[in-house]
Amino acid sequence: MKYCVIDVGSNSVRLMTWADGTTLYKKVCTTRLGEGIAQEPVLREGAMERTARAVAELSREAEAEGAPLYAFATAAVRTAKNGGEFCARVKNLCGVELDVVSGEEEAELALLGALGKADGSVIDIGGASTEISQRRGGKRDLSVSLNIGAVRLFDRCADDEKRLYAAIEGEISPLAGVKLSPKTYSVGGTACTLAALMQGLEPYDAARINDFPMTAEAVKGLARRLLRLSPAERRGLRGMDPPRADIIAGGALLLSMLMEKLGLSVVYASDRDNLEGYLTKKIL
Repeated sequence: MKYCVIDVGSNSVRLMTWADGTTLYKKVCTTRLGEGIAQEPVLREGAMERTARAVAELSREAEAEGAPLYAFATAAVRTAKNGGEFCARVKNLCGVELDVVSGEEEAELALLGALGKADGSVIDIGGASTEISQRRGGKRDLSVSLNIGAVRLFDRCADDEKRLYAAIEGEISPLAGVKLSPKTYSVGGTACTLAALMQGLEPYDAARINDFPMTAEAVKGLARRLLRLSPAERRGLRGMDPPRADIIAGGALLLSMLMEKLGLSVVYASDRDNLEGYLTKKIL
């Protein structure tokens, strides 16, 4: 049986096509729905229009696949005052109904996507939020959603290193004392881009992203390097996702500081994320 899932995130809209236990492909449209949301919790007109049209385009692709379609939205939509207006716009444009998931649900989806039913921990750095979750003994015992992400950081701090450090430390300070499993995965665009950069992947290859180990030292070093480069210079790096070049430095610093705060010497990248997690929750 074939299924399609659309994830409306703060930075991009993604489509996954899945069949018989295997992700066939993922397609990404960068629309930056969450731009400016750090200054005011309102989705901007242009961002809503771009994103709604991307959902419509991807839903037509799902229809061509002849597969049932599920669609969900995350932090930008759930925190915006006009999130409901955006959902209505999408439904009017293409008939797709968006399931707006809570922060706790988003943490659960990342856990299901990266780990299935296995024990372990997941860090999911998104555009407007970051989820940290853990399962031990078959039961989820940690589910945290932080009001920080790569797009939100860029809106607040651009590439100002001092401001980034202060903003990140202020948001992750409640995690002091939290300990995660030694087998911790990092999912989302930031993690996958960092893993691609570390390997110089061109083109992107999900098979080489999955389970790729990223040490704390390597993440910290890459974050520092990215902060020294302009977005234009970053776009020229082998493995860079060009639309992510402006926000990747803050996202990399966030992952580095999270690893330090949580006492993690290594995390494993995973292209399997909340898209797989959402489908797992729906059908399995």
